[in-house]
Amino acid sequence: MKKKKEKPPIPVLQPGHFLIDSHCHLDMSSYKDDLDVILARSKKQGVHSVISIGIDEKSSVAAVRLAEEYAMIRATVGIHPHDVEKIDAGTYDRLRDLVSHKREYIVGYGEIGLDYAKQYADPAVQKTEFRTQLALAKELELPVIIHDRDAHVDTLKILQQAGPFPNRGVMHCFSGDIHLANKVMELGFLISIPGVVTFKNGKELQEVVKQIPLESLIIESDGPFLAPAPWRGKRNEPAYLPYTADKVAKLKEISIEEVAEQTSENVMKLFNFTVTN
Repeated sequence: MKKKKEKPPIPVLQPGHFLIDSHCHLDMSSYKDDLDVILARSKKQGVHSVISIGIDEKSSVAAVRLAEEYAMIRATVGIHPHDVEKIDAGTYDRLRDLVSHKREYIVGYGEIGLDYAKQYADPAVQKTEFRTQLALAKELELPVIIHDRDAHVDTLKILQQAGPFPNRGVMHCFSGDIHLANKVMELGFLISIPGVVTFKNGKELQEVVKQIPLESLIIESDGPFLAPAPWRGKRNEPAYLPYTADKVAKLKEISIEEVAEQTSENVMKLFNFTVTN
């Protein structure tokens, strides 16, 4: 019988260093049975804070509740492009109200944007609501978290038209080339690197990581999706973030501690909160 190949251990950070998972979906059903264990495991692996991302009204409320319950969680609110056809006349007012009453737990607006790969919502509706939500994020003085899948041209065009963004933003789960990365950075946005950077077919993303400055990078799990290479296809979680950080470190020929220090600083500066070791 062929011996099962053991997965490499999760890279270990030196004491005094920590990572922040800038994008995870902790309210999803994948985590409902063992969230406490997941968060404890994350902390043990040096991931000291997680931003739980709102993708519709219900998940935005759920993310805020998690942030109220757990000190290591922050929340965002917003309507994902898949769900924009469900927006009703009161949706944005209810999100405004949520931000108004729970501001201390809410650090960003999103994820919002365009998705032409799945097209669960009509692209014309996606573009209209994307513009509306960018304006709302500016009104609420929150950084934006952008979803862009197979929609680079339209996403960039709308962002350029809607700018400037005083509170900046991030291109979540970046999937473009270095040209797009440079255009995004010109807007004052950060580039968020998911576990895809560890994949054998992640060459384009690896090249982007090599070329753009560490000051413009943050990292994310996008859990429960996109687990890094050793766990590819399995449920992702924040504890696996060091795999991504380690790959970024190798690509930039620096230590994982340097990646942890700078990306954590970048997250805290963008989303305006502080994490202590």
